[in-house]
Amino acid sequence: MRRSPKDTEASARQITRRALMLGAAQVAFTAVLGLRMRYMQLEQADTFQLLAEENRINIRLIPPARGRILDRNGVLIAGNEQNYRVVITREDAGDLPAALDRLAQVIPLTPEDIDRTLREAARRSAFVPITVADRLRWEDLSAVAMNAPALPGINPEVGLSRVYPLREDFAHVVGYVGPVSESDLAKLENPDPLLQIPRFQIGKIGVETWMEDDLRGQAGTRRIEVNSVGRIMRELDRDEGTAGADVRLTIDAGLQNYVQVRLGEESAAAVVLDLATGDLLAIASSPSFDPNLFVRGISHSDYNALTGNDHRPLANKTVQGVYPPGSTFKMVTALAALEAGVITPATRLSCPGFLESGGRRFHCWKSGGHGRVDLARSLAESCDVYYYDIAQRVGIDKIAEMGRRLGLGLRHDLPMSAIAEGVMPDKAWKAARHGAEWRIGDTINASIGQGYVLTSPLQLAVMTARIATGRAVAPRLVAAVGGVDRPVPEAPPLGLRPEHLAAVQQGMYAVMNQKRGTAFSSRIVEETLALSGKTGTSQVRNISAAERARGVVGNEDLPWNRRDHALFVAYAPAQAPRIAISVVVEHGGGGSTAAAPIARDIILRALTGEMPPLSAYPAAQRNRIETQQRNMKLRPDLVPEAGSSRA
Repeated sequence: MRRSPKDTEASARQITRRALMLGAAQVAFTAVLGLRMRYMQLEQADTFQLLAEENRINIRLIPPARGRILDRNGVLIAGNEQNYRVVITREDAGDLPAALDRLAQVIPLTPEDIDRTLREAARRSAFVPITVADRLRWEDLSAVAMNAPALPGINPEVGLSRVYPLREDFAHVVGYVGPVSESDLAKLENPDPLLQIPRFQIGKIGVETWMEDDLRGQAGTRRIEVNSVGRIMRELDRDEGTAGADVRLTIDAGLQNYVQVRLGEESAAAVVLDLATGDLLAIASSPSFDPNLFVRGISHSDYNALTGNDHRPLANKTVQGVYPPGSTFKMVTALAALEAGVITPATRLSCPGFLESGGRRFHCWKSGGHGRVDLARSLAESCDVYYYDIAQRVGIDKIAEMGRRLGLGLRHDLPMSAIAEGVMPDKAWKAARHGAEWRIGDTINASIGQGYVLTSPLQLAVMTARIATGRAVAPRLVAAVGGVDRPVPEAPPLGLRPEHLAAVQQGMYAVMNQKRGTAFSSRIVEETLALSGKTGTSQVRNISAAERARGVVGNEDLPWNRRDHALFVAYAPAQAPRIAISVVVEHGGGGSTAAAPIARDIILRALTGEMPPLSAYPAAQRNRIETQQRNMKLRPDLVPEAGSSRA
């Protein structure tokens, strides 16, 4: 059927309209596509370039060099050494167990190494390199490099690891570093990305942990090009980051070594303070341990040997250990009584060998008594009854107040781990701690540093420094950070009357330099170096009335752990004090026999800057001292040259 011209014209108009609509849609689509392509090619060019490069370029963090720790003279205490290691990146290695099996055919790997790597890989992102083995020999590192084509995702690296060249001498002060643990990360709100690197080392105890932020530094970065199987092809650029700041301590490494050797195998501690600045010149705990063992991963046998030792080598006795101070506390009681006005230096009291109070007998160490004694003699001969008497007159609260004034019962602010506060008890303390009323017997026991009183060797050294100077000397361990000296705060006066301090100082001088003084045998005969000190012996067991009746068993006849602690505190020179010292020998017996001789040797070394001169000892002791010095195994590089005296 033929269509009419009118129908043909209408159909043509309809086709033309549809064609125009389709053409417009095509033009619009092409325009949108063009605009999108322009946006992606021009405005998003950098983004897509980066996405493309990420297929062949990786960015890795570079751990910074850890800051060094030095002694006051620049001697290296903690540094860094080259460490050859092998790392694996899970996203590049593919089948991780298979990759580790291939690596084990090239270098020695233990099952523990493989298990640890698999555990770390499960906790970390796939792009984070994991250390499989470190401290490798150069030959092992070369073997990994030579077999690189067969070990995708596995790369040899040269890094830095912590090393402690002076080993045992500074273990308790500086501490050691170790790999970041999950508990370490849990303590931080916004952990440094560096800490996410497996086996990255941070400080665990001591200065290493307390100065961590200064020592760590800031991470660097490197961009590397990798091939299709993750093998590193080349390094494109590198930013080394910022090394950690060096930390310089106040300690003299030569003196520290001498103290550590002089303490020997005793379970003991010694603290040496500079009176002018509060600088800790030496702070040693014995026996010690090698911190390098912990950095490298201590074995079970080594760790068990340390924890099973009854002398507790892992404990820092200088600040963690707290002991009844014994008679070294008598200066506190004396100053409290003098300042309260209940006695004068000339007050004489009778000592028949005991004091009865509340139906109980409190004994003096000298069973026959000392007769009538004044303050100076009570200190020189360490009469207990004198202090029992004056303590009842002055009361425990004033004694405790004086103790705190002299630095006892306080936590001194130092970058060391587990610093003990000790116990400086008073009536309120006993009520809060034990829910009991303070009794007169408690005061009597406290007057001679027994009962509830507990102090650390650090606190005893501070107490001695304050008695020697009349100022609130505070201990200081860090001298400089990043080459910038830390200011030395001026020690304010204690506010004690000069005549009272002088009276106590006179008694301490008599301890060392009068024939009846308890430490006369440990005196220094050169007047310009003369000591003022105080011995102390603190009981670790109760002596029953029955034992007293049949005769008290001597320390030498008791098991080691039931013997008394031996203590000694001193300052020198007596007439112009420069150095204060405290020594505690656990279960050493008497302070005059065990602790005082050690302290004398140490303080002579500190004063003279060289091996203690034989001329400073009583003539009858010089042959023995010479033999002792000859047998001391000091570090040769830390032995001062003859004639380097600082006296």
